[in-house]
Amino acid sequence: MLKIEHLQKQYDGFSLDCSLEVKPGCITGLIGENGAGKSTTFKAVLGLIGMDGGSVTIFGKDLHSLTPSDKEKIGVVLSDSGFSEYLSIRDMIPILKNMYKKFDMSFFVEQAERMQLPMNKKIKEFSTGMKAKLKVLVAISYQAKLLIMDEPTAGLDVLARAELLDMIREFMEKDEERAIMISSHISSDLETLCDDIYMIHEGKIILHEDTDVLLSDYALLKVDKKQYETLDHDYLLRVKQESYGYCCLTNQRQYYMDNYPEIVIEKGTMDRIIMMMVRGKTE
Repeated sequence: MLKIEHLQKQYDGFSLDCSLEVKPGCITGLIGENGAGKSTTFKAVLGLIGMDGGSVTIFGKDLHSLTPSDKEKIGVVLSDSGFSEYLSIRDMIPILKNMYKKFDMSFFVEQAERMQLPMNKKIKEFSTGMKAKLKVLVAISYQAKLLIMDEPTAGLDVLARAELLDMIREFMEKDEERAIMISSHISSDLETLCDDIYMIHEGKIILHEDTDVLLSDYALLKVDKKQYETLDHDYLLRVKQESYGYCCLTNQRQYYMDNYPEIVIEKGTMDRIIMMMVRGKTE
């Protein structure tokens, strides 16, 4: 569906070299701290900024070979984009009908009512959550095959995020050939939503794993100095020195549970895995 191979972009003090793949039927997450390269990757994939190297393939075609019909199959939600603040949802409908041949007006209106988005109020009067829901609603209202979503839940409260994530799940359930690439700094959203996760740090992918493997097989080992010295280091991904000794990240949780029953083993969460991958040292 979407394949990125060594996408390169250079800025002063920043270098991007990113490779990842989003397969049909999958929701793929891109995570990393602010400034890691998430938004740069999204904008390059959408042709909003030029590439300094590499390739982007969408629907089996090079990015620059996409036809207008191909582009209508891509739904986009960017954190720093939106609609004219002086339009209402009712004003937007004829614009969307002209822009997208497959715009489903009845679905759009039905979902707007369901999400309690006022039809006649100007967008500038909407709350942050209402604006975020509207952006996602537009993106899923013209039968897109690929959604590209950069921080769609940014600034939302728990209830608004839950509603928005439900919209995304429903979009995927309607067509098993659809796919989504999504970024979020709220890792718990991606834990429950994504099939697989890429982690980007300083412009490079440092981890790719199925989400269920991340949450079942990854763990943090808490050991003192003596335990660390006798520990099998073959399956340690990162190590960080702490006041009590060492914190070690592994992707072989069961191995250490079976062979080192005396050490503290904590299940990995997305946030803690990110922290260890970024702050810890390789063995």
